Amino acid sequence: MTVIAAPAGSGKTVLVQSWIDEASIDERVAWVAVGHDEGDPQRFWLSVLDALRGTVPGSALVRALTAAPDLDGWGIVERLLTDLAPLADRTWLVIDDVHELGSAEVRRQLELLVMRAPSALRFVLLTRQNVRLGLHRLRLDGELTEIRTADLRFTLEEARELLDGAGVRLPEPALTLLLERTEGWVAGLRLAALSLAGHQAPERFVAEFSGSERTVAEYLLAEVLERQSGQVRELLLRTSVLEQVNGELADLLTGGSGGERILQDLEQANAFVVCLDATRSWFRYHRLFTDLLRLELRRTAPGELTALHRTAAGWLAAHGHPVGAIRHSQAAHDWNLAARQLADHWPVLCLDGQAATTRDLLKGFPDDVVATDGELAALFAAEELAHGSVEAAQRHLGLAERNFPAVPAERREHARLVLGIVRLMLARRRADLPAAAEQARNLQEMAAARNEMRPGLGEELRALALISLDSTEYWMAEFAQARRDLELSRALARRIRRPYLEFSSLAYQAANEFFLSFEQAADHGMQAVDLARRHGWTEEPAAGVAYMTLGAVRVWQGRLDESEAWVQRAERTLVANAQPLAGIGICLVRAMLEMARGRHVEALAAFHAAEPLSELLAAPNPMGMAMHAFRLQVLVRSGETRRAAQALADLDQHDRDRGEMRIALAMLRLTQADPRAATDALAPVLDGSASVPWPDWLEQAFLLEAIARDALGDPGAAERALERALDLAEPGGVLIWFLLQPTQHLLSRHSAHRTRHASLIAEIQSLLAGRSPAPGRTAPPPPLEPLSDSEIRVLRYLPTNLSAPEIADELSLSPNTVKTHTRNLYRKLGINRRAEAVTRARALGLLAPLARRR
Repeated sequence: MTVIAAPAGSGKTVLVQSWIDEASIDERVAWVAVGHDEGDPQRFWLSVLDALRGTVPGSALVRALTAAPDLDGWGIVERLLTDLAPLADRTWLVIDDVHELGSAEVRRQLELLVMRAPSALRFVLLTRQNVRLGLHRLRLDGELTEIRTADLRFTLEEARELLDGAGVRLPEPALTLLLERTEGWVAGLRLAALSLAGHQAPERFVAEFSGSERTVAEYLLAEVLERQSGQVRELLLRTSVLEQVNGELADLLTGGSGGERILQDLEQANAFVVCLDATRSWFRYHRLFTDLLRLELRRTAPGELTALHRTAAGWLAAHGHPVGAIRHSQAAHDWNLAARQLADHWPVLCLDGQAATTRDLLKGFPDDVVATDGELAALFAAEELAHGSVEAAQRHLGLAERNFPAVPAERREHARLVLGIVRLMLARRRADLPAAAEQARNLQEMAAARNEMRPGLGEELRALALISLDSTEYWMAEFAQARRDLELSRALARRIRRPYLEFSSLAYQAANEFFLSFEQAADHGMQAVDLARRHGWTEEPAAGVAYMTLGAVRVWQGRLDESEAWVQRAERTLVANAQPLAGIGICLVRAMLEMARGRHVEALAAFHAAEPLSELLAAPNPMGMAMHAFRLQVLVRSGETRRAAQALADLDQHDRDRGEMRIALAMLRLTQADPRAATDALAPVLDGSASVPWPDWLEQAFLLEAIARDALGDPGAAERALERALDLAEPGGVLIWFLLQPTQHLLSRHSAHRTRHASLIAEIQSLLAGRSPAPGRTAPPPPLEPLSDSEIRVLRYLPTNLSAPEIADELSLSPNTVKTHTRNLYRKLGINRRAEAVTRARALGLLAPLARRR
């Protein structure tokens, strides 16, 4: 048996007819269409008998029968079973609209025929709702094929083919939107295609296409709504104001009872009602059906809309559904309830990574309401900081502070908390780092006080304050302190089960670790990316920070193609004007990538793009001097030595003596064929008296020293300096300086001497020759079998100190599943212990290489 169960207009009949035509079996198919609310067993079974007699195999076996008063369905079925017993040739009985069989007796008779029919007779049942025919027995025996609504939904390619057949061509975004609106419902797509043929503005039509479009509305009215009883129609209409509905809400809005049972029956009947949970208690309606219901509600009961929205808002607010409560309060123009709900839940929405939801809710408030509501004005300031301008944010913040005295006394503590969060956001946005640190500490104090009144929220706010403090310490180059605080914030986020906070913490941990450990930077970055993918946060600012860090790690390791992919993702994700410090960071990474490719004009353009971002900051950019030093190096490499010399001369003595500026000066002197002056410039850097921004610069300094000593005819000193540079490069695989400096002849000569870095030199020479870097120092044999995506996800956590249950918690898996993946990893990698798995995975390039930064 094959059962095809789906709503009206899903293409059930067309599907079966197409199959019959393609299989060329028309002479062996008996087709019966059940009439509306068929309740006469005799009439139904006589139609089945006639259809079977119309087939070639059946014509020789099934005897004719005419209607008679004493003829019942059971007798006809027994006669059919007798006639068909010798059937040897495959024959199909197709029964269309089985749901219209209104008699329970007829259904029992059909079940009898199905259970006792000869194996050559196959059944195909088409129905809008599930039929009770004891099909579980067939299912257990493997004799049942079920085609459901999800199987009949059109894919993007199928929708494109359907429209092409109607002579309609839509751009990809419009086609995707149409598929979303129709949810792949083929009748909706077909009706849209008919309306689109010859339409003057097809993209606008798609944008406005809904269940209120005439042809769609007429279809749904005739095929779905008008077939329901009066009680069911009233429930559908009055609950259509909701995005999701359960039985209690349905009863509240209709003033009746039994709402849950009605919803379950509608879902069972495939009446464009979709179940949302395993307990079948929450439901939603098909989008086009919702549009039709709302249109009908406005037409038949427009005066009830406000009351319905207000009632829904009250129930949702009381039952812990703040977003729905706010939307319905706005629809009822109950601005006070909407504003209080949003202000109360805004911190938690932020902590849950629901920035897009908050933004959408804020758009629902009119300007005159915002102008008189201090709490709302503060939320608008936060929104402007995230996606708009500092000036607009400051205006709203000023409005919030002026209206603060008007906030009711019982709400002032919460309003003060919201203002504190917004002030912290403003300080971070303007890179006013001391102010940001102060505001973060203030927030921690408020969080502690809040914890006494509402324990959960207090810990959440403490985690938020820690992340803000950590990121501030990171931009102030206090990397060791930031590492400690970030570890605290991440542990707290995991303990209170706030994955968005953990995701943010991981992203900033990755950025911070870039200056301490490439291995940890890459691992934390990939963990942040995994969380972002799992929860839909791939466009969040913190995800942009993770992408930027992964791009930076790869470019510093000389893996330029890998870096390009991450840099492009960061550039698409980060809104530079809203996150200027991160914007400056990605400009630097882009510039380094272009420098490594020898594209000096593009590198200078990246530095130039960072300049207006620096003007948005309240204080000089902590990375500004490093950026300036890099820019000078580009000028030197591109032959603009005069401009580079002038820029160095314009610095005051203190800045000229900085380590990064001395390195730039050494490059300039080497270009000017003055290696002695280059060594003089480098001496304070090499002896540690002139500090560098981060340890990798010391590697560059030794590399330049090697070039200068070689030019001075001192090969021994050149060899020692080069070996020291290789010592510094080896742990983290930092190869970029070898790409930026003329070192090929030095490396070739050095490889002939005693060196600990023969493999690293071979890798650098491969890079310089234009080949991709090897995944490791040696070429170990590949895994015995390819690792699955799930096994790779578990593998990324093995370098940590997390236990199997903790890894399971991280990945939302059971501990047994993690143990199974781990055993499979060990088998495929050919090892027996966790440490061996990590070592082998690093050698294969499956994990970032181990790095101990010095």
